Amino acid sequence: MKAHVYVTLKSSVLDPQGQTIHNALRKIGFADVASVRQGKYFVISLADGLSAEAASTQVERIAREVLTNPVIEEYTYRIEE
Repeated sequence: MKAHVYVTLKSSVLDPQGQTIHNALRKIGFADVASVRQGKYFVISLADGLSAEAASTQVERIAREVLTNPVIEEYTYRIEE
């Protein structure tokens, strides 16, 4: 079982790296891109035999307590068998 965790800055937090990427995209001809927000992506391999509920609980805790700064970041995740 694997968990895919996506961490991004909250929408209220300025994202200078995302703005730089957006400006670069516009300069090379991608005028239809409205905005870019950058973030982090983690793949977590979980032990075999872990129930879906236990996996979700663990990943939620890992994302909340270890992978993000809750003041400026938010996260989403998905778990695949």
